[in-house]
Amino acid sequence: MKKYALPAIMLIVFEAVAITLWLTKDNLFYLFNFSYIGISISLGLFLFVRKYKHARRIVQLLVGLYMLVYLGFISQENMQIEGFWYYLFAGVFEAATIHYAVAKIFGPLVFGRGWCGFACWTAMVLDFLPYKTPEQPRKKIGWIRYVTFAASLVFVAALFLTHTSNIERIMFWAFLIGNILYYATGIILAFAFKDNRAFCKYICPITVFLKPMSYFSLFRIKCDKNKCVDCGKCKKICPMNVDITDNSRKRLNGTECILCMECKNACPKNALK
Repeated sequence: MKKYALPAIMLIVFEAVAITLWLTKDNLFYLFNFSYIGISISLGLFLFVRKYKHARRIVQLLVGLYMLVYLGFISQENMQIEGFWYYLFAGVFEAATIHYAVAKIFGPLVFGRGWCGFACWTAMVLDFLPYKTPEQPRKKIGWIRYVTFAASLVFVAALFLTHTSNIERIMFWAFLIGNILYYATGIILAFAFKDNRAFCKYICPITVFLKPMSYFSLFRIKCDKNKCVDCGKCKKICPMNVDITDNSRKRLNGTECILCMECKNACPKNALK
């Protein structure tokens, strides 16, 4: 039963967040929202333990479609980074600010960039593309993410500074247009660089939050050096070019690990835990 500890812990953590927000915010939505996400992630981890090969994809679809379709299109909440800036400037701890606090700012201290591997609605689509394993060396253009990060901040700040009316409506349209641009850019880069995750590596502004926090992540994949035979299969299959055999926190591209477990599945000696 020890192998099912992680799915159970994850469910308990999300239920604790769900109940706490429900009671403190007096809003039943938070109980439903975080319970649903917690159950979805725990289900995926359970299926992974059971060695079901599509476990992660199931979680991506369950959480990604919920965030994109229900929260985004139906509820008209901007869950992109612009929505975070909007609520932050408005001084309201709701929707996107709570989402970012749990999944992208403080959450990574526990589960690293698990969001990117299991719940991101952009990556949910990009992972269907044919270049699951990078076919070219990593490019040195990661600085672009800081440009998109700053652009999102300046865009929302300008709306507040100019006292623009109907900002909520603008945020919804920003969500629609932003997602179209994200998907288009992600697909173009995937085919140009032969790498499904090129967008995540070079463009995504959210990684500006995720990378520094995930450096201290509690859950990390580690290599048992006594079992490792240096075959290199884990490095070759990693979609984020992480040197997973190095157990130090300074390992190559260590803050890029999305906990997709592809390396663990590829290891012939079961050396990765």
